[in-house]
Amino acid sequence: MSGTRRTSSRSYGTTAIASSPWIVVSVGVGVMVVLLVIALGAYRGRGPAYEAQPAPPEPTLALPDPRPSGSSPSATSSPSRRASASPSARPSRSVRPTPDPRRTSSPTAGGSSDAVLVVPPSPAPPVTGRYRVVDESHGGFIGEVQVSNTSSTAREWTARLAFPGGRLGSAWLEGAPQGTVSRTDDGFTYRSGQDLAGGASVLLRFYVERADSRPTSCTVDGGTCRGL
Repeated sequence: MSGTRRTSSRSYGTTAIASSPWIVVSVGVGVMVVLLVIALGAYRGRGPAYEAQPAPPEPTLALPDPRPSGSSPSATSSPSRRASASPSARPSRSVRPTPDPRRTSSPTAGGSSDAVLVVPPSPAPPVTGRYRVVDESHGGFIGEVQVSNTSSTAREWTARLAFPGGRLGSAWLEGAPQGTVSRTDDGFTYRSGQDLAGGASVLLRFYVERADSRPTSCTVDGGTCRGL
């Protein structure tokens, strides 16, 4: 009796599953639905929180400072300033001034040169003079200025002589029309009465008292007399 019951119970369970396959299918579908719901919940819970996390910082590489250790920050130009310079900028052409022929450069002690204005000497007047002492006596002397016209045309002339502290006695021309004389505090001025012909000469003589026979100034038409 007991053996017969056991056999009948196993056969009944197997027979029920075999005869009802929809039960297995329903269980499998239920399991799949549960797993799908769990997966969707996990994805939705992860999405906003995961996107809100900040991105990891990028690694930085420290570059060595190209400036020497003793230089100050202001001594080197910043990269931003060098980058802002326009590569197409051309240096402006400097205009050199026209050199002045009257200027010359004289070196200084430090090696630099400074421009020095050199004024060319004025040309000698065409009428010149040469001074000499003709005779000396007690208390005075007779002086002479040879006036010569070096040009080819006749010219008038003016002679000026200075003898500080002296006294002019008289002044005259040797063998020529006389001119005019004007006394001054320290000498006299003589103006020709007739133009001196080109290439000719005339002697202007004068007597001066109580003065040195060498004048402090002797000029003919502004030029210094020779012979002093």
